[in-house]
Amino acid sequence: MNQQKMPPALLRLIVIFPNVLSYLLLFGLIVFVISNYDTLKATDNLTVWLIFIVVLAPAAAYTTFSIVKKIRAGHM
Repeated sequence: MNQQKMPPALLRLIVIFPNVLSYLLLFGLIVFVISNYDTLKATDNLTVWLIFIVVLAPAAAYTTFSIVKKIRAGHM
């Protein structure tokens, strides 16, 4: 079986685009929590939103690290 390989530029785009979206989501969550801090605290929902931020931030950072590592190794 002779599988066709995807061009490296297209592969990078397919992998990096969702990572950029995760950073935009993280930024949006932070802005949302800051702007609605009093309301979220009053309704006891602040903890849930902070957990989302705490889970998303390291996930986005780790994904970025792995993408950079793969690009430097020449796999992408």
